[in-house]
Amino acid sequence: MGCVGPIILLLFAATWVPFVGPFFIFLIPLPFLYYATKLGLREALKITAVTLLIVGLIARVAGYPNIIIFCIEFGLVGLILSEIYRRKYTLGFTMLWGTCATLIIGAIFLTLLALSQKMGPMEMILGYFQENLGATIRAYEEAGLEPEKVAQLKEYGKILADILAMIYPALSIVGSGLVVYIAVVLSRPLFRLGNIQYPDFAPMDQWRSHDLMVWGVIAAGFALFLSIGGIRFVAINGIIVMAVIYVFHGLAIVLFFLNKYRVPHWVRFGVYLLILFQQIFWIVLALAGLFDQWIDFRRIHKRARV
Repeated sequence: MGCVGPIILLLFAATWVPFVGPFFIFLIPLPFLYYATKLGLREALKITAVTLLIVGLIARVAGYPNIIIFCIEFGLVGLILSEIYRRKYTLGFTMLWGTCATLIIGAIFLTLLALSQKMGPMEMILGYFQENLGATIRAYEEAGLEPEKVAQLKEYGKILADILAMIYPALSIVGSGLVVYIAVVLSRPLFRLGNIQYPDFAPMDQWRSHDLMVWGVIAAGFALFLSIGGIRFVAINGIIVMAVIYVFHGLAIVLFFLNKYRVPHWVRFGVYLLILFQQIFWIVLALAGLFDQWIDFRRIHKRARV
C-alpha cells in the first residue's frame, strides 16, 4: 500500500489538477525507486506487479485506462535507477545512464502506441498536437473571435507544428533527463526519511559539465550554416541539449554561492522561482556554465591544480 497509494494519488493528480497536473507524472518513479533500493530488485518486482494490477483496475473503473501506461513506463525507470544507484556511479554517469534508459523506454512505448494506431511515432505526436490545436481554435471561433485572429492562430499552429517536428528529439532527451534529475534530487530526502543509504555523490554545487563539450557546441554552431538538412537537424537538436546541460552547470554555480554565503531558504526559493519564470536567466546560466571552464567561478580548477 505504501507504493500503490502514492502512485494512485500522483496519477489522478496528473489527470485532474489543472495546469500543473501533468508535472506530477514526473514523480512516479520515486515510489518504485524507494522500494527497489530498500527491499532489493526481486521484492521490488513483486511490489511493482501488484501495484500495476491494482492501479490498472482502478484506472479502468475510473475511466482513465490509458494512465496505466505512464505507471508502467516510469515504474521501469524507478527500478533501473535503483540498479544504477546500487552500482555507485558518479552523479554525471547516473544522469547519463538514467536518461538513456528513460529515453529508450519512452521510445519503445511511443512506438508501440503509434503502431497500435497504424501510425508513425512522429505522425501520432503531430496529429495529437494538431487535434488539440484545432479544438482550441474551434472554441475561440464559437466564442466569437474575429476571423482574422482565427486565421492568425491557424498560421501560428502550422509554425509550431514545424518547430515541434524539428526539435522533438531534443525535447525527448531533455524531458528524459528532467525525469531522472527530479528523481535523483527528491530521492535524497525521501531516503533519509526511510533511513536508506543514498548514493555518495559529490556535492551538487561542485558539479560541472565536461570541458570537451564546448567543441560540440562549436561544431554544431558551424553546422547550422550548412545547407544539408540532415546535418542542420542534428546540429539544432544538439545545441538545444547542450544548452540545457550548460543551464544546469550554471545552476550548480548559483547553488555554490548560495551555500557559500548561507543564503536563507526563503531567499533561495525566490531565486529559484525567478530562474524558473524568467527565461532570460536561462540564457545567463547557460553562458555561465559555458565560460566556467575558462573563468572558473568556483575556483575548482585552481584547487585541483593545488
